[in-house]
Amino acid sequence: MATSEAPILPGSTITVRDPRSIYNGYIGFVQRISGDRAAVLFEGGNWDKLVTMRIKDLQPA
Repeated sequence: MATSEAPILPGSTITVRDPRSIYNGYIGFVQRISGDRAAVLFEGGNWDKLVTMRIKDLQPA
């Protein structure tokens, strides 16, 4: 069964889709993947933040 979504790989631009997360709706860049989690880099002007999130809560942007 094929999916229409692109796979999430390191270097991908993603949008967070988790209503319980304070990062819901933020756009970031996947830095690395380990198991079912991805390290996502968020950049915003004078700040950068690297956060580990579940891959199922991410959507390709």
